[in-house]
Amino acid sequence: MTVFSKYVGRIAEKYDKSGLSKQAFSYALVGTALFALTIKVTVPYIRNAQCIKHKNANAGALTPSEIDGLHDDLKLAEAEKLLVEKQLKKQQKNKQMLEPGLNKEFLKQLSMLVRIMIPQKLCYETGLLTVHTLCLISRTFLSIYVAALEGAIVKFIVRKDIKQFALVLLKWFGIAIPATFINSMIRFLESKLSLAFRTRLVRHSYRLYFKNQNYYRVSNLDGRIENADHRLTEDIAVFSSSVAHLYSSLTKPCFDLMLIGLALMRSSRKMKANILSGPALSVSVIALTAHILRIVSPKFGQLVSEEANRYGYLRHIHSRIITNAEEIAFYSGHKVELQQLRQAYNRLVNQMNNIFSQKLWFVMLEQFFMKYVWSGTGMVMVSLPILTGAASSTSNNRTMEINDSSVSERTQYLTTARNLLISAADAIERLMSSYKEIVALAGYTYRVAGMLDVFEDTAQGIYSKATIAENEEINGIIEFRGGKPIAKGRIIYIDDPGNMSISLRAVPVVTPNCDIVVPSLTLCIEPGVHLLITGPNGCGKSSLFRILSGLWPIYAGELHIPRPIKNKPCMFYIPQRPYMSIGSLCDQIIYPDTRDDMKRKGITENELMNILKLVSLEHIAQRNSFDVVRDWKDILSGGEKQRMAVARLFYHKPRYALLDECTSAVSIDVENSIYEIAKSMGITLLTITHRPTLWKFHTHILEFDGQGSWKFRQMNSNENQKEKFIH
Repeated sequence: MTVFSKYVGRIAEKYDKSGLSKQAFSYALVGTALFALTIKVTVPYIRNAQCIKHKNANAGALTPSEIDGLHDDLKLAEAEKLLVEKQLKKQQKNKQMLEPGLNKEFLKQLSMLVRIMIPQKLCYETGLLTVHTLCLISRTFLSIYVAALEGAIVKFIVRKDIKQFALVLLKWFGIAIPATFINSMIRFLESKLSLAFRTRLVRHSYRLYFKNQNYYRVSNLDGRIENADHRLTEDIAVFSSSVAHLYSSLTKPCFDLMLIGLALMRSSRKMKANILSGPALSVSVIALTAHILRIVSPKFGQLVSEEANRYGYLRHIHSRIITNAEEIAFYSGHKVELQQLRQAYNRLVNQMNNIFSQKLWFVMLEQFFMKYVWSGTGMVMVSLPILTGAASSTSNNRTMEINDSSVSERTQYLTTARNLLISAADAIERLMSSYKEIVALAGYTYRVAGMLDVFEDTAQGIYSKATIAENEEINGIIEFRGGKPIAKGRIIYIDDPGNMSISLRAVPVVTPNCDIVVPSLTLCIEPGVHLLITGPNGCGKSSLFRILSGLWPIYAGELHIPRPIKNKPCMFYIPQRPYMSIGSLCDQIIYPDTRDDMKRKGITENELMNILKLVSLEHIAQRNSFDVVRDWKDILSGGEKQRMAVARLFYHKPRYALLDECTSAVSIDVENSIYEIAKSMGITLLTITHRPTLWKFHTHILEFDGQGSWKFRQMNSNENQKEKFIH
């Protein structure tokens, strides 16, 4: 650039001699550069437009693959546009919810989270905070001491006092060891604080997440949290680190400003100057710039919260693809999944670009005030004691010595004050920058506190989910309060050992979105009443099991069930696709019991082997020991998984078994054996099945017609499965 400037200067001088001024030459040069930049920007767009026009004019010359690719891109663009419109509509519907920001709600949520992170006045976290605060104060004193040493070093250099210079330099090197240790301790304790806060929040969140089957209620009955896994991991981690970092970012600058201000006032007093003029000027300038920055600051809390939400949705799409990879591959659905991933990623990119553009001009304004306005103010503060200080009275004989001494004193003051002002400016800059961190913290506080509020609500049976339009039929069965349905039904536990029946009294079968499947259901199931449940798809068969298990709320009526006994559950549910947990073969059989529960019940591995023989799975135990850990979800076939679930049924021996197509992948002979064994164990069967061969194992039938009506009756001994029950 230097060579280029000299070359341009020579050309300008050459044209200046010929009558062309340097100003005109500069205008011509700048105009040429702007014209070249315009051509460079516009030519690619013109070429692209010509290419598109040429392709449209010669569409017949395109290959089929190119045409398909063009159509796919157009469809993707339309889908992304529709998704963005859908998200905007959803945001408009949720306007009644408070947006994250620096308001009373933020302070309320933050205080609630602080009580969780620091539960007592004397605990591990308060100890870390105390040590961390002491280190911050020590670092401030060390900074002031180091600034004084540097001023003394410059003073003795000006005086040419080699002995004192060497002594002060040794002190300067000696103080470096504790200073570096304190700096490392501050970062170490900040990390420890972040981890301690995160541990408290995670333990509290996990306790709420698994309270009253919240892990099911949050994702299936409530619609306020779309990705609880992201909030439980990423959001809590970022919130904890932000709180820990913000504590040191706010505490140390406050200590620095307080102690540095006192040190500057003491130095001004030594210079016999006014000690209030400099601080008053600095406070006025800082307050004015802080007020301006606060007014023009974008809403970083809302921006960060939306970015975290979109990032969590992108992770959710990835996890869905991983979970359902086989089904997607069978359907060759990669185009649809790729489209959804692009949509989610593009929405995240748009939000990040929005944040970048918002930060661009704000950081520019912030740096203008902090780097230039404050630096000029600092120069004025440093110069005031020297320019306005009282002159020392001296005799004529010692004028030279006094002048040398006063010069060294002013140099020491100037060096010390300069270093202190640099530290003070850095502290103020960190305080100003902390405003953005506080606003960003408001976004994470909103998400973490909102998650805990949802957990508390769902644990108490309060749900908020998009429902179908309220009409007279719904209002006659379901009561709405504040736009939310109220579960007025009751679950009554029976403690009478002589009455172990299950009864429903005018209980409606209602889906989580308030779609009424059956307006009222009344029936009584006593031990030994083996019930076969039939009906078309969507008539309420599986919904009845969810109500009996307590997963879905009861909006009216009463449900009477026996109180669960610790060693023998009342009901045991087996779905069509059983869940295989992480662990050994023994863990699969006894799930959800643990090894300690198994030992307390007095069950041995020989009994587990007998259970496996009942379901024809003894070959698995012979091939693998009971303690070997495998990925059983991938090792076992579909039929083996269903038989493993039946093995759990034989292990727990409940009073009632809720069987939802649980033997659809099992051979008929093994299936018949399983049902015979279950009845011989005294287990009452409640079965949803489409197999006619299971008809003979039941005594009663519950028929749903899919229109809200039902029929409960006893089966005849010679009655056969009718075609109308098979759907």
